[in-house]
Amino acid sequence: MITVSNLSLRYGKRTLFEDVNLKFTQGNCYGIIGANGAGKSTFLKILSGEIDPSTGSVSFTPGERMAVLKQNHYEFDEFPVIDTVLMGHKELYATMKEKDAIYLKEDFTDADGERAGELENIFAEMDGWNAESNAATLLSNLGIKEDLHYKLVNELDGTQKVRVLLAQALFGKPDILLLDEPTNDLDIHTINWLEDFLAGYEAIVLVVSHDRHFLDTVCTHVVDIDFGKMTIFTGNYTFWYQSSQLALKQRADQNKKLEDKVKELQEFISRFSANASKSKQATSRKKALDKINLDEIKPSNRKYPAIMFNQQSREAGDQILQIENLSKTVNGEVMFANVNLMVNKGDKIAILSQNSLATSAFYDVLTGRDEDYTGSFKWGVTINPADIPIDNADYFTGKDLNLVDWLREYSTGDKDEQFIRSFLGRMLFSGEEVLKNCTVLSGGEKMRCMFSRMMLQQPNLLIFDEPTNHLDLESITALNNGMKDFKGTILFTSRDHELTQTVATRVIEITPNGVIDKMMSYDDYISNDAVQKQREEMYA
Repeated sequence: MITVSNLSLRYGKRTLFEDVNLKFTQGNCYGIIGANGAGKSTFLKILSGEIDPSTGSVSFTPGERMAVLKQNHYEFDEFPVIDTVLMGHKELYATMKEKDAIYLKEDFTDADGERAGELENIFAEMDGWNAESNAATLLSNLGIKEDLHYKLVNELDGTQKVRVLLAQALFGKPDILLLDEPTNDLDIHTINWLEDFLAGYEAIVLVVSHDRHFLDTVCTHVVDIDFGKMTIFTGNYTFWYQSSQLALKQRADQNKKLEDKVKELQEFISRFSANASKSKQATSRKKALDKINLDEIKPSNRKYPAIMFNQQSREAGDQILQIENLSKTVNGEVMFANVNLMVNKGDKIAILSQNSLATSAFYDVLTGRDEDYTGSFKWGVTINPADIPIDNADYFTGKDLNLVDWLREYSTGDKDEQFIRSFLGRMLFSGEEVLKNCTVLSGGEKMRCMFSRMMLQQPNLLIFDEPTNHLDLESITALNNGMKDFKGTILFTSRDHELTQTVATRVIEITPNGVIDKMMSYDDYISNDAVQKQREEMYA
Protein backbone atom coordinates (compact mmCIF):
# COMPACT_ATOMS: atom_id res chain seq x y z
CA MET A 1 0.00 0.00 0.00
CA ILE A 2 1.03 3.59 -0.64
CA THR A 3 -0.25 6.18 1.82
CA VAL A 4 -0.04 9.87 0.89
CA SER A 5 -0.62 12.21 3.84
CA ASN A 6 -1.14 15.98 3.76
CA LEU A 7 1.01 16.30 0.64
CA SER A 8 1.64 19.72 -0.89
CA LEU A 9 4.01 21.00 -3.53
CA ARG A 10 4.72 24.66 -4.15
CA TYR A 11 7.10 26.46 -6.46
CA GLY A 12 7.34 30.00 -5.13
CA LYS A 13 3.82 31.43 -5.18
CA ARG A 14 2.53 28.67 -7.45
CA THR A 15 0.85 25.68 -5.83
CA LEU A 16 0.64 22.49 -7.89
CA PHE A 17 -1.39 20.59 -5.30
CA GLU A 18 -2.33 21.04 -1.66
CA ASP A 19 -3.34 18.78 1.26
CA VAL A 20 -3.41 15.56 -0.77
CA ASN A 21 -4.50 12.49 1.20
CA LEU A 22 -4.74 9.27 -0.80
CA LYS A 23 -4.28 5.52 -0.47
CA PHE A 24 -3.23 3.23 -3.30
CA THR A 25 -3.91 -0.46 -2.73
CA GLN A 26 -2.63 -3.74 -4.13
CA GLY A 27 -4.16 -5.12 -7.32
CA ASN A 28 -5.30 -1.78 -8.68
CA CYS A 29 -4.09 0.37 -11.57
CA TYR A 30 -4.47 4.12 -11.17
CA GLY A 31 -4.47 6.43 -14.18
CA ILE A 32 -3.21 9.90 -13.24
CA ILE A 33 -5.04 12.52 -15.32
CA GLY A 34 -5.03 16.31 -15.43
CA ALA A 35 -4.39 19.20 -17.76
CA ASN A 36 -0.88 19.87 -19.05
CA GLY A 37 1.13 21.36 -16.19
CA ALA A 38 -1.19 20.03 -13.48
CA GLY A 39 1.63 17.98 -11.95
CA LYS A 40 0.99 14.40 -13.12
CA SER A 41 4.64 13.48 -13.77
CA THR A 42 5.74 15.54 -10.77
CA PHE A 43 3.48 13.49 -8.50
CA LEU A 44 5.12 10.27 -9.73
CA LYS A 45 8.54 11.81 -9.02
CA ILE A 46 7.46 12.55 -5.44
CA LEU A 47 6.32 8.95 -4.98
CA SER A 48 9.62 7.63 -6.34
CA GLY A 49 11.64 9.93 -4.09
CA GLU A 50 13.18 11.85 -6.96
CA ILE A 51 11.86 15.16 -5.60
CA ASP A 52 10.66 16.17 -2.13
CA PRO A 53 7.22 17.64 -1.41
CA SER A 54 6.84 21.01 0.27
CA THR A 55 4.83 19.42 3.07
CA GLY A 56 3.44 16.02 3.96
CA SER A 57 4.74 12.49 3.53
CA VAL A 58 4.55 9.29 1.50
CA SER A 59 4.77 5.88 3.20
CA PHE A 60 4.90 2.35 1.82
CA THR A 61 4.13 -1.09 3.19
CA PRO A 62 7.48 -2.45 4.46
CA GLY A 63 9.27 -4.82 2.09
CA GLU A 64 7.49 -3.74 -1.09
CA ARG A 65 9.73 -3.11 -4.08
CA MET A 66 9.15 -0.16 -6.40
CA ALA A 67 10.13 0.14 -10.06
CA VAL A 68 10.03 3.32 -12.16
CA LEU A 69 10.06 3.77 -15.92
CA LYS A 70 13.21 5.85 -16.47
CA GLN A 71 12.93 9.00 -18.57
CA ASN A 72 16.69 9.48 -19.11
CA HIS A 73 17.32 7.49 -22.28
CA TYR A 74 21.11 7.84 -21.96
CA GLU A 75 21.54 6.68 -18.36
CA PHE A 76 22.45 3.10 -19.30
CA ASP A 77 24.27 3.70 -22.59
CA GLU A 78 27.45 1.95 -21.47
CA PHE A 79 25.74 -1.22 -20.23
CA PRO A 80 24.62 -4.30 -22.18
CA VAL A 81 20.90 -4.43 -22.90
CA ILE A 82 20.30 -7.57 -20.81
CA ASP A 83 22.18 -6.10 -17.83
CA THR A 84 20.13 -2.90 -18.09
CA VAL A 85 16.94 -4.92 -17.70
CA LEU A 86 18.37 -6.90 -14.76
CA MET A 87 19.20 -3.60 -13.04
CA GLY A 88 15.47 -3.09 -12.68
CA HIS A 89 15.72 -5.40 -9.66
CA LYS A 90 18.47 -3.58 -7.77
CA GLU A 91 18.87 -6.14 -4.97
CA LEU A 92 19.05 -9.09 -7.34
CA TYR A 93 21.52 -7.32 -9.64
CA ALA A 94 23.75 -6.27 -6.72
CA THR A 95 23.70 -9.84 -5.37
CA MET A 96 24.61 -11.25 -8.77
CA LYS A 97 27.52 -8.82 -9.22
CA GLU A 98 28.91 -9.38 -5.72
CA LYS A 99 28.66 -13.15 -6.15
CA ASP A 100 30.42 -13.06 -9.53
CA ALA A 101 33.17 -10.81 -8.16
CA ILE A 102 33.90 -13.23 -5.31
CA TYR A 103 34.21 -16.19 -7.70
CA LEU A 104 36.68 -14.22 -9.84
CA LYS A 105 39.04 -13.54 -6.90
CA GLU A 106 42.43 -15.20 -7.18
CA ASP A 107 42.97 -15.31 -3.39
CA PHE A 108 39.64 -16.98 -2.58
CA THR A 109 39.34 -17.40 1.24
CA ASP A 110 37.09 -19.37 3.59
CA ALA A 111 35.28 -16.14 4.41
CA ASP A 112 34.71 -15.61 0.70
CA GLY A 113 33.26 -19.10 0.48
CA GLU A 114 30.84 -18.40 3.34
CA ARG A 115 29.77 -15.13 1.81
CA ALA A 116 29.32 -16.74 -1.61
CA GLY A 117 27.08 -19.37 -0.02
CA GLU A 118 24.95 -16.68 1.61
CA LEU A 119 24.67 -14.87 -1.68
CA GLU A 120 23.73 -18.08 -3.52
CA ASN A 121 20.80 -18.58 -1.12
CA ILE A 122 19.65 -15.00 -1.51
CA PHE A 123 20.03 -15.26 -5.28
CA ALA A 124 17.98 -18.46 -5.42
CA GLU A 125 15.22 -16.98 -3.23
CA MET A 126 14.89 -14.13 -5.72
CA ASP A 127 14.62 -16.62 -8.62
CA GLY A 128 18.01 -15.40 -9.83
CA TRP A 129 18.77 -18.49 -11.91
CA ASN A 130 15.83 -17.66 -14.18
CA ALA A 131 16.50 -13.91 -14.18
CA GLU A 132 18.37 -13.71 -17.47
CA SER A 133 15.86 -15.83 -19.38
CA ASN A 134 12.97 -13.84 -17.86
CA ALA A 135 14.67 -10.61 -18.91
CA ALA A 136 15.19 -11.96 -22.43
CA THR A 137 11.51 -12.95 -22.67
CA LEU A 138 10.45 -9.45 -21.60
CA LEU A 139 12.70 -7.88 -24.21
CA SER A 140 11.36 -10.14 -26.95
CA ASN A 141 7.75 -9.38 -25.98
CA LEU A 142 8.57 -5.68 -26.25
CA GLY A 143 10.02 -6.07 -29.74
CA ILE A 144 13.75 -6.20 -28.94
CA LYS A 145 15.15 -9.10 -30.97
CA GLU A 146 17.61 -11.59 -29.48
CA ASP A 147 20.57 -10.34 -31.52
CA LEU A 148 20.31 -7.02 -29.63
CA HIS A 149 20.19 -8.45 -26.09
CA TYR A 150 23.97 -8.35 -25.54
CA LYS A 151 24.75 -5.14 -27.41
CA LEU A 152 25.38 -1.91 -25.52
CA VAL A 153 22.34 0.30 -25.05
CA ASN A 154 24.04 3.13 -26.96
CA GLU A 155 23.97 0.93 -30.07
CA LEU A 156 20.15 1.01 -30.10
CA ASP A 157 17.94 3.67 -31.64
CA GLY A 158 15.61 5.86 -29.58
CA THR A 159 12.50 3.70 -29.86
CA GLN A 160 14.46 0.57 -28.91
CA LYS A 161 15.91 2.31 -25.84
CA VAL A 162 12.38 3.15 -24.69
CA ARG A 163 11.45 -0.51 -24.88
CA VAL A 164 14.55 -1.59 -22.96
CA LEU A 165 13.75 0.88 -20.17
CA LEU A 166 10.16 -0.39 -20.09
CA ALA A 167 11.45 -3.96 -19.76
CA GLN A 168 13.68 -2.76 -16.91
CA ALA A 169 10.67 -1.32 -15.07
CA LEU A 170 8.59 -4.49 -15.53
CA PHE A 171 11.39 -6.92 -14.68
CA GLY A 172 11.03 -8.99 -11.54
CA LYS A 173 7.37 -8.14 -11.01
CA PRO A 174 7.75 -5.17 -8.63
CA ASP A 175 5.11 -4.56 -5.96
CA ILE A 176 4.73 -0.93 -7.03
CA LEU A 177 5.09 0.21 -10.63
CA LEU A 178 5.27 3.86 -11.73
CA LEU A 179 4.89 4.43 -15.48
CA ASP A 180 5.09 7.84 -17.18
CA GLU A 181 3.87 7.67 -20.81
CA PRO A 182 4.77 3.96 -21.24
CA THR A 183 3.19 3.65 -24.72
CA ASN A 184 5.37 6.32 -26.34
CA ASP A 185 7.16 4.92 -29.42
CA LEU A 186 5.46 1.50 -29.11
CA ASP A 187 3.65 -0.07 -32.06
CA ILE A 188 0.09 -1.34 -31.73
CA HIS A 189 1.10 -4.97 -31.15
CA THR A 190 3.53 -4.08 -28.35
CA ILE A 191 0.93 -1.82 -26.73
CA ASN A 192 -1.56 -4.72 -26.84
CA TRP A 193 0.98 -6.95 -25.09
CA LEU A 194 1.57 -4.31 -22.42
CA GLU A 195 -2.19 -3.86 -21.95
CA ASP A 196 -2.61 -7.60 -21.41
CA PHE A 197 0.36 -7.67 -19.02
CA LEU A 198 -0.92 -4.81 -16.86
CA ALA A 199 -4.59 -5.82 -16.97
CA GLY A 200 -3.69 -9.01 -15.11
CA TYR A 201 -0.91 -7.56 -12.95
CA GLU A 202 -1.65 -7.92 -9.23
CA ALA A 203 0.48 -5.03 -8.00
CA ILE A 204 0.01 -1.30 -7.45
CA VAL A 205 0.37 0.48 -10.79
CA LEU A 206 0.29 4.24 -11.29
CA VAL A 207 0.38 5.41 -14.88
CA VAL A 208 0.40 8.74 -16.72
CA SER A 209 -0.68 8.43 -20.34
CA HIS A 210 -2.44 10.38 -23.08
CA ASP A 211 -3.55 7.11 -24.69
CA ARG A 212 -7.22 6.78 -23.74
CA HIS A 213 -7.57 3.22 -25.07
CA PHE A 214 -4.60 2.19 -22.92
CA LEU A 215 -6.05 3.90 -19.82
CA ASP A 216 -9.43 2.30 -20.46
CA THR A 217 -7.93 -1.16 -20.79
CA VAL A 218 -5.62 -1.21 -17.77
CA CYS A 219 -7.04 1.23 -15.19
CA THR A 220 -9.33 0.32 -12.31
CA HIS A 221 -9.27 3.88 -10.96
CA VAL A 222 -8.63 7.42 -12.13
CA VAL A 223 -6.75 10.02 -10.07
CA ASP A 224 -7.92 13.43 -11.22
CA ILE A 225 -5.63 16.41 -10.54
CA ASP A 226 -7.80 19.50 -10.79
CA PHE A 227 -7.57 22.93 -9.12
CA GLY A 228 -4.71 21.80 -6.88
CA LYS A 229 -6.62 18.79 -5.51
CA MET A 230 -6.40 15.06 -6.20
CA THR A 231 -9.44 12.82 -6.19
CA ILE A 232 -9.64 9.07 -6.81
CA PHE A 233 -12.60 7.80 -8.87
CA THR A 234 -13.53 4.17 -9.46
CA GLY A 235 -13.47 3.13 -13.12
CA ASN A 236 -11.34 3.84 -16.17
CA TYR A 237 -10.89 7.06 -18.13
CA THR A 238 -13.99 6.76 -20.33
CA PHE A 239 -16.15 6.03 -17.30
CA TRP A 240 -14.72 9.09 -15.52
CA TYR A 241 -15.20 11.31 -18.58
CA GLN A 242 -18.74 10.21 -19.40
CA SER A 243 -19.94 10.21 -15.80
CA SER A 244 -18.40 13.64 -15.07
CA GLN A 245 -20.05 15.05 -18.22
CA LEU A 246 -23.37 13.53 -17.14
CA ALA A 247 -22.98 15.06 -13.67
CA LEU A 248 -22.16 18.43 -15.25
CA LYS A 249 -25.32 18.22 -17.39
CA GLN A 250 -27.38 17.36 -14.34
CA ARG A 251 -25.93 20.23 -12.32
CA ALA A 252 -26.85 22.63 -15.11
CA ASP A 253 -30.41 21.29 -15.05
CA GLN A 254 -31.39 22.52 -11.60
CA ASN A 255 -35.06 21.61 -12.09
CA LYS A 256 -34.35 17.91 -12.56
CA LYS A 257 -35.76 15.87 -9.67
CA LEU A 258 -33.23 14.19 -7.41
CA GLU A 259 -34.71 10.72 -7.91
CA ASP A 260 -34.50 11.17 -11.70
CA LYS A 261 -30.82 12.09 -11.38
CA VAL A 262 -30.09 9.01 -9.26
CA LYS A 263 -31.95 6.76 -11.69
CA GLU A 264 -30.07 8.20 -14.69
CA LEU A 265 -26.70 7.71 -12.99
CA GLN A 266 -27.56 4.15 -11.93
CA GLU A 267 -28.59 3.24 -15.48
CA PHE A 268 -25.35 4.71 -16.80
CA ILE A 269 -23.23 2.73 -14.31
CA SER A 270 -25.11 -0.47 -15.20
CA ARG A 271 -24.48 0.01 -18.93
CA PHE A 272 -20.83 0.79 -18.40
CA SER A 273 -20.31 -2.21 -16.11
CA ALA A 274 -21.78 -4.50 -18.78
CA ASN A 275 -19.39 -3.09 -21.39
CA ALA A 276 -16.41 -3.43 -19.07
CA SER A 277 -17.01 -7.17 -18.71
CA LYS A 278 -16.33 -7.58 -22.44
CA SER A 279 -12.95 -5.83 -22.32
CA LYS A 280 -9.51 -7.16 -21.40
CA GLN A 281 -10.05 -6.09 -17.82
CA ALA A 282 -10.22 -8.81 -15.18
CA THR A 283 -13.65 -9.63 -13.72
CA SER A 284 -12.61 -8.17 -10.37
CA ARG A 285 -12.14 -4.81 -12.05
CA LYS A 286 -15.71 -4.84 -13.36
CA LYS A 287 -16.92 -5.53 -9.82
CA ALA A 288 -15.47 -2.21 -8.70
CA LEU A 289 -17.95 -0.45 -10.99
CA ASP A 290 -20.85 -2.47 -9.60
CA LYS A 291 -20.06 -1.11 -6.12
CA ILE A 292 -19.60 2.52 -7.13
CA ASN A 293 -20.93 5.19 -4.81
CA LEU A 294 -23.13 7.73 -6.60
CA ASP A 295 -21.58 10.46 -4.44
CA GLU A 296 -18.24 9.77 -6.16
CA ILE A 297 -19.53 11.14 -9.45
CA LYS A 298 -18.76 14.84 -9.58
CA PRO A 299 -18.84 17.37 -12.43
CA SER A 300 -15.41 17.98 -13.91
CA ASN A 301 -13.93 21.45 -13.76
CA ARG A 302 -11.84 20.65 -16.81
CA LYS A 303 -12.21 22.91 -19.85
CA TYR A 304 -12.54 21.29 -23.26
CA PRO A 305 -11.81 23.19 -26.49
CA ALA A 306 -14.70 23.39 -28.97
CA ILE A 307 -13.24 21.62 -32.00
CA MET A 308 -16.08 21.63 -34.55
CA PHE A 309 -15.64 21.35 -38.31
CA ASN A 310 -19.18 21.25 -39.64
CA GLN A 311 -19.25 24.80 -41.01
CA GLN A 312 -18.36 24.09 -44.67
CA SER A 313 -17.87 26.75 -47.33
CA ARG A 314 -19.71 24.48 -49.77
CA GLU A 315 -21.00 20.93 -49.89
CA ALA A 316 -18.71 18.48 -51.63
CA GLY A 317 -19.86 16.82 -54.82
CA ASP A 318 -19.59 13.11 -55.52
CA GLN A 319 -16.08 13.36 -57.03
CA ILE A 320 -13.70 13.56 -54.07
CA LEU A 321 -10.23 12.21 -54.89
CA GLN A 322 -8.88 9.74 -57.44
CA ILE A 323 -5.32 8.38 -57.17
CA GLU A 324 -3.61 6.35 -59.88
CA ASN A 325 -0.26 4.52 -59.64
CA LEU A 326 1.08 7.00 -57.10
CA SER A 327 4.62 6.22 -55.90
CA LYS A 328 7.22 8.03 -53.83
CA THR A 329 10.89 7.26 -53.16
CA VAL A 330 13.19 9.11 -50.74
CA ASN A 331 16.97 8.62 -50.98
CA GLY A 332 16.48 5.29 -52.70
CA GLU A 333 13.94 4.01 -50.14
CA VAL A 334 10.43 3.31 -51.43
CA MET A 335 7.91 5.06 -49.19
CA PHE A 336 4.88 3.73 -51.08
CA ALA A 337 4.24 2.41 -54.58
CA ASN A 338 1.35 1.71 -56.94
CA VAL A 339 -1.28 3.46 -54.86
CA ASN A 340 -4.59 3.20 -56.70
CA LEU A 341 -7.75 4.21 -54.92
CA MET A 342 -10.95 6.21 -55.14
CA VAL A 343 -12.02 8.23 -52.11
CA ASN A 344 -15.80 8.27 -51.69
CA LYS A 345 -17.91 11.08 -50.28
CA GLY A 346 -18.14 10.78 -46.50
CA ASP A 347 -15.24 8.32 -46.15
CA LYS A 348 -13.27 8.64 -42.94
CA ILE A 349 -10.07 6.86 -43.86
CA ALA A 350 -7.27 5.85 -41.49
CA ILE A 351 -4.06 5.86 -43.55
CA LEU A 352 -1.55 3.37 -42.13
CA SER A 353 2.01 2.31 -42.85
CA GLN A 354 4.76 0.50 -40.96
CA ASN A 355 6.93 3.50 -41.84
CA SER A 356 5.62 6.77 -40.35
CA LEU A 357 7.68 8.70 -42.91
CA ALA A 358 5.59 7.09 -45.66
CA THR A 359 2.27 8.48 -44.41
CA SER A 360 3.76 11.97 -44.02
CA ALA A 361 5.22 11.74 -47.53
CA PHE A 362 1.79 10.67 -48.83
CA TYR A 363 0.11 13.75 -47.34
CA ASP A 364 2.90 16.03 -48.60
CA VAL A 365 2.16 14.84 -52.14
CA LEU A 366 -1.62 15.23 -51.84
CA THR A 367 -1.36 18.74 -50.37
CA GLY A 368 1.14 19.94 -52.99
CA ARG A 369 4.04 20.42 -50.59
CA ASP A 370 5.99 17.75 -52.51
CA GLU A 371 5.93 17.57 -56.31
CA ASP A 372 8.60 14.87 -56.68
CA TYR A 373 6.55 11.72 -57.26
CA THR A 374 5.30 9.43 -60.00
CA GLY A 375 1.70 8.64 -60.87
CA SER A 376 -1.18 11.05 -60.52
CA PHE A 377 -4.03 12.21 -58.34
CA LYS A 378 -7.02 14.45 -58.96
CA TRP A 379 -9.20 16.34 -56.51
CA GLY A 380 -12.87 16.92 -57.28
CA VAL A 381 -13.66 20.48 -58.40
CA THR A 382 -15.90 21.08 -55.36
CA ILE A 383 -13.30 19.99 -52.81
CA ASN A 384 -11.99 22.54 -50.33
CA PRO A 385 -9.35 20.61 -48.35
CA ALA A 386 -7.55 21.72 -45.18
CA ASP A 387 -4.73 19.86 -43.52
CA ILE A 388 -2.67 19.78 -40.35
CA PRO A 389 0.80 18.34 -41.02
CA ILE A 390 2.88 16.44 -38.49
CA ASP A 391 5.37 19.34 -38.40
CA ASN A 392 3.74 22.77 -38.17
CA ALA A 393 6.93 24.77 -37.53
CA ASP A 394 6.73 26.58 -40.91
CA TYR A 395 3.43 28.16 -39.86
CA PHE A 396 5.02 29.89 -36.85
CA THR A 397 8.77 30.33 -37.43
CA GLY A 398 9.83 33.88 -38.24
CA LYS A 399 6.35 35.36 -37.81
CA ASP A 400 6.43 38.21 -35.30
CA LEU A 401 2.65 38.25 -34.84
CA ASN A 402 0.20 37.96 -32.00
CA LEU A 403 -2.40 35.17 -32.27
CA VAL A 404 -5.12 37.44 -33.66
CA ASP A 405 -2.89 38.75 -36.45
CA TRP A 406 -1.49 35.25 -37.08
CA LEU A 407 -4.95 33.76 -37.57
CA ARG A 408 -6.20 36.79 -39.53
CA GLU A 409 -3.68 35.95 -42.28
CA TYR A 410 -5.66 32.79 -43.04
CA SER A 411 -9.06 34.47 -43.26
CA THR A 412 -10.13 34.99 -46.88
CA GLY A 413 -13.31 36.76 -45.82
CA ASP A 414 -14.13 38.49 -42.55
CA LYS A 415 -10.99 39.87 -40.86
CA ASP A 416 -12.76 41.64 -38.00
CA GLU A 417 -10.96 41.13 -34.69
CA GLN A 418 -14.02 39.83 -32.84
CA PHE A 419 -14.64 37.30 -35.63
CA ILE A 420 -11.03 36.09 -35.41
CA ARG A 421 -11.11 36.05 -31.61
CA SER A 422 -14.18 33.79 -31.70
CA PHE A 423 -12.16 31.01 -33.35
CA LEU A 424 -9.32 31.44 -30.86
CA GLY A 425 -11.81 31.45 -28.02
CA ARG A 426 -13.08 28.04 -29.05
CA MET A 427 -9.51 26.85 -28.54
CA LEU A 428 -9.42 28.31 -25.00
CA PHE A 429 -7.39 31.40 -25.93
CA SER A 430 -9.14 34.29 -24.20
CA GLY A 431 -8.47 37.81 -22.94
CA GLU A 432 -4.82 38.85 -23.11
CA GLU A 433 -3.78 35.36 -24.24
CA VAL A 434 -4.73 36.19 -27.83
CA LEU A 435 -2.06 38.90 -27.84
CA LYS A 436 0.70 36.36 -27.11
CA ASN A 437 3.40 36.17 -29.79
CA CYS A 438 2.93 33.08 -31.97
CA THR A 439 6.66 32.24 -31.78
CA VAL A 440 6.59 31.51 -28.03
CA LEU A 441 3.73 28.99 -28.03
CA SER A 442 4.04 25.50 -26.57
CA GLY A 443 3.49 22.46 -28.79
CA GLY A 444 -0.07 22.05 -27.52
CA GLU A 445 -0.88 25.74 -28.04
CA LYS A 446 0.42 25.58 -31.61
CA MET A 447 -1.83 22.61 -32.32
CA ARG A 448 -4.85 24.49 -30.97
CA CYS A 449 -3.95 27.42 -33.23
CA MET A 450 -3.81 25.01 -36.18
CA PHE A 451 -7.31 23.77 -35.31
CA SER A 452 -8.49 27.41 -35.24
CA ARG A 453 -6.98 27.90 -38.69
CA MET A 454 -8.65 24.73 -40.00
CA MET A 455 -12.09 25.72 -38.69
CA LEU A 456 -11.69 29.23 -40.15
CA GLN A 457 -11.13 27.71 -43.61
CA GLN A 458 -14.52 25.92 -43.48
CA PRO A 459 -13.22 22.88 -45.41
CA ASN A 460 -15.28 19.95 -46.66
CA LEU A 461 -12.31 17.56 -46.55
CA LEU A 462 -9.87 17.25 -43.64
CA ILE A 463 -6.34 15.79 -43.60
CA PHE A 464 -4.62 15.07 -40.28
CA ASP A 465 -1.09 13.70 -39.77
CA GLU A 466 -0.71 12.69 -36.11
CA PRO A 467 -3.01 15.46 -34.82
CA THR A 468 -2.89 14.33 -31.16
CA ASN A 469 0.84 15.10 -30.80
CA HIS A 470 1.40 17.56 -27.92
CA LEU A 471 -2.28 17.54 -26.93
CA ASP A 472 -3.65 16.92 -23.44
CA LEU A 473 -6.48 14.46 -22.84
CA GLU A 474 -9.11 17.20 -22.96
CA SER A 475 -7.99 18.40 -26.40
CA ILE A 476 -7.66 14.82 -27.69
CA THR A 477 -11.20 14.04 -26.53
CA ALA A 478 -12.55 17.23 -28.13
CA LEU A 479 -10.72 16.48 -31.40
CA ASN A 480 -12.04 12.92 -31.38
CA ASN A 481 -15.61 14.18 -30.97
CA GLY A 482 -15.12 16.82 -33.67
CA MET A 483 -13.84 14.26 -36.16
CA LYS A 484 -16.70 11.86 -35.41
CA ASP A 485 -19.29 14.61 -35.85
CA PHE A 486 -17.80 16.00 -39.10
CA LYS A 487 -20.16 15.42 -42.06
CA GLY A 488 -17.46 15.55 -44.73
CA THR A 489 -14.51 13.34 -45.73
CA ILE A 490 -11.39 12.74 -43.63
CA LEU A 491 -7.96 11.26 -44.36
CA PHE A 492 -5.95 10.83 -41.18
CA THR A 493 -3.11 9.04 -39.45
CA SER A 494 -2.99 8.76 -35.67
CA ARG A 495 -1.31 6.61 -33.06
CA ASP A 496 -4.28 7.25 -30.76
CA HIS A 497 -6.06 3.90 -30.80
CA GLU A 498 -9.38 5.23 -29.48
CA LEU A 499 -9.52 8.04 -32.04
CA THR A 500 -8.69 5.73 -34.94
CA GLN A 501 -11.21 3.09 -33.85
CA THR A 502 -14.08 5.52 -33.28
CA VAL A 503 -13.54 7.71 -36.36
CA ALA A 504 -12.37 5.45 -39.19
CA THR A 505 -14.96 3.81 -41.45
CA ARG A 506 -12.28 2.60 -43.85
CA VAL A 507 -8.63 1.55 -43.38
CA ILE A 508 -5.99 1.95 -46.09
CA GLU A 509 -2.41 0.81 -45.61
CA ILE A 510 0.21 2.09 -48.05
CA THR A 511 3.26 -0.15 -48.52
CA PRO A 512 6.29 -0.38 -50.82
CA ASN A 513 4.37 -3.02 -52.78
CA GLY A 514 0.89 -1.58 -53.14
CA VAL A 515 -2.17 -0.87 -51.02
CA ILE A 516 -4.39 -2.76 -48.60
CA ASP A 517 -7.87 -1.21 -48.67
CA LYS A 518 -10.57 -2.45 -46.28
CA MET A 519 -14.03 -1.11 -45.44
CA MET A 520 -13.84 -2.05 -41.76
CA SER A 521 -13.07 -0.61 -38.36
CA TYR A 522 -9.52 -0.28 -37.06
CA ASP A 523 -9.98 -2.99 -34.41
CA ASP A 524 -11.32 -5.38 -37.04
CA TYR A 525 -8.38 -4.56 -39.30
CA ILE A 526 -5.66 -5.29 -36.73
CA SER A 527 -7.38 -8.47 -35.49
CA ASN A 528 -8.27 -9.95 -38.90
CA ASP A 529 -5.96 -12.91 -39.64
CA ALA A 530 -6.41 -12.64 -43.42
CA VAL A 531 -5.50 -8.96 -43.35
CA GLN A 532 -2.43 -9.60 -41.22
CA LYS A 533 -1.27 -12.31 -43.61
CA GLN A 534 -1.73 -9.89 -46.52
CA ARG A 535 0.30 -7.27 -44.62
CA GLU A 536 3.17 -9.69 -44.12
CA GLU A 537 3.22 -10.39 -47.85
CA MET A 538 3.12 -6.68 -48.70
CA TYR A 539 6.13 -5.88 -46.51
CA ALA A 540 8.11 -9.01 -47.41
